[in-house]
Amino acid sequence: MNKILHEILDAHRKKGGNIITLLQGTQEAFGYIPREAVAFFSEELNIAPSRFYGVATFYAQFRLKPIGRHKITACCGTACHVKGSDKIINGLKRELQLSAENDTTVDGEFTLEEVACLGTCSFAPVVLVNGSVRGKTSSDTVVKEIRALRKKEHE
Repeated sequence: MNKILHEILDAHRKKGGNIITLLQGTQEAFGYIPREAVAFFSEELNIAPSRFYGVATFYAQFRLKPIGRHKITACCGTACHVKGSDKIINGLKRELQLSAENDTTVDGEFTLEEVACLGTCSFAPVVLVNGSVRGKTSSDTVVKEIRALRKKEHE
């Protein structure tokens, strides 16, 4: 991890970047922002860790926890909500055994992300599975796909 953090810091210093670019580079490298990275940058740049966390928690693009191997993104926008996105989300949470505090399964295989809008209202309700759009879908359909992914993992 240290080698990668030094590379990110060197690029930051050469380009005259800011906290956002440091966090973007870190998330690109690790898939999230590890605490160790914040501590490292804080120490090296003499910037309070709270400044890093302030930026990381303000922008939705940043994650402070590892993401699962499979990412499921559920739209919660008005059109999707009206068409039953809450049933899909609740079905996924049951299937993946996710609590209110956790969006990633214990085994690190799946992350369920809820977003305000995916901009695909004509296909409501919409879920992305590993970036692929599932429009006009249902809880049963998405849960079956998750089960298929799990089965494929164990073959």
